[in-house]
Amino acid sequence: MNTEARIRIRVQLGDLPLFGPGKAALLTAIDEVGSIAGAARALGMSYRRAWLLVDSMNQNFTGPLVAASPGGRGVGGSRVTDLGRRVLAAYHAVEVDAARAAGKPLADLQTMVAAEPGPSVAGEPE
Repeated sequence: MNTEARIRIRVQLGDLPLFGPGKAALLTAIDEVGSIAGAARALGMSYRRAWLLVDSMNQNFTGPLVAASPGGRGVGGSRVTDLGRRVLAAYHAVEVDAARAAGKPLADLQTMVAAEPGPSVAGEPE
């Protein structure tokens, strides 16, 4: 078990889950491999799930975060747009600032965790 306490940031607009660690990982993987399908494989995610997340991101920002070129295996591809890179950079900046702000309280919270915490329960609210 990893014993380092950390925080995870999820940005919501009302009830709309706008951006979080999963979408950030997907954007990063698309940027690295150049395709939605390849990024999905790299993350152990179904292509459909990855495509739905990309579609959601593209609809919920002022422009697309991912530009896809249709064409199938060996022909098409995807790239993260400049806006996508800016969104990703802003999200990572929020993570850094939040981790910095949470430093001491998070460390204090970690000292209160049992030496051998029990298992988490699937669907357990955090």
